[in-house]
Amino acid sequence: MTVFIDRIIPQVGLDLLDEAGLAYEQHTEPRELDLQELIERCQHHDALLTAGSLPINKDFIQACKQLKVISLLSVGYDRVDVQTATKWKIPIGNTPDVLSEATADTAFLLMLAVSRKALYLHKKIVKGEWGFSQPTDDLGFSLQGKTLGVFGLGNIGYVLAKKAKAAFDMPIIYHNRSHNEQAEQTLGAQKVSFDDLVQRSDVLVAFSSLTPETKDKFNKEIFTKMKPSAIFINASRGAVHNETDLIEALEKGMIWGAGLDVTNPEPMQTDNPLLNMANVAVFPHIGSNTIEARNGMASIAARNVIAALNEQPLLHIVNPEVYQQHQR
Repeated sequence: MTVFIDRIIPQVGLDLLDEAGLAYEQHTEPRELDLQELIERCQHHDALLTAGSLPINKDFIQACKQLKVISLLSVGYDRVDVQTATKWKIPIGNTPDVLSEATADTAFLLMLAVSRKALYLHKKIVKGEWGFSQPTDDLGFSLQGKTLGVFGLGNIGYVLAKKAKAAFDMPIIYHNRSHNEQAEQTLGAQKVSFDDLVQRSDVLVAFSSLTPETKDKFNKEIFTKMKPSAIFINASRGAVHNETDLIEALEKGMIWGAGLDVTNPEPMQTDNPLLNMANVAVFPHIGSNTIEARNGMASIAARNVIAALNEQPLLHIVNPEVYQQHQR
């Protein structure tokens, strides 16, 4: 049994594969493989452990249907054609929970950076523009007591809400399909309609997964309903917001600021107007970029591979119906 790994992953994951007696090939060049290259590599292996961004689409899956598992080094799985993988009885593993703290911290950092124009003012130092200023120049605002709205209050959203409540005593409102009883009981969070979330939030954070329903969810129509003093934060997937509409909303003062850990598309072009706006902070998708989170992700991804190759259930699986197929 052999494994193909399409990026350099933390050593803890490789150690687990070694301990399990599994051989692996790891792509170590600093470039993304194209689809045909990935197909050619994977056709000679039994498992794919993927940390890349290439779509795992129908063409790939049909060409590599001998794979016994596709293990993602991520929580999100929108780049995978899950339906086709399920058809060929290939389990898809992911890595939830272990990156909640890291991703919540990133969103918290974006809130602070935007509210105080931190990245913009840092650039002024670099440009040699830190000099005389009036007491009214470049003012941000305090987050103390402001209302935090969370679109998709799951594990990550709960961690952020807990931090925001403790640090700034921010009232928490959220919009989910179902109630988050833990957040309601421990933080006094209030479940509201989507319209209420949009209209009442001083800081609105998107943590939702990317689905047909959430694609372009935050667009011009929504930005016009937000407070002109509000901050929009996206720490989920870039396609959850419409970037052209977001730029217009900021330029026309529909909202006060924005913080993005994800962009649409990725990577962002260097001439994107968002990069030079005073009330905007953009990070290069660093949500899980901590030693602790990446080690945890590598461990789960490797354990998912090991489980599948030993014909055992995955620790975390996207398409559990593959097991029902086996049972039939």
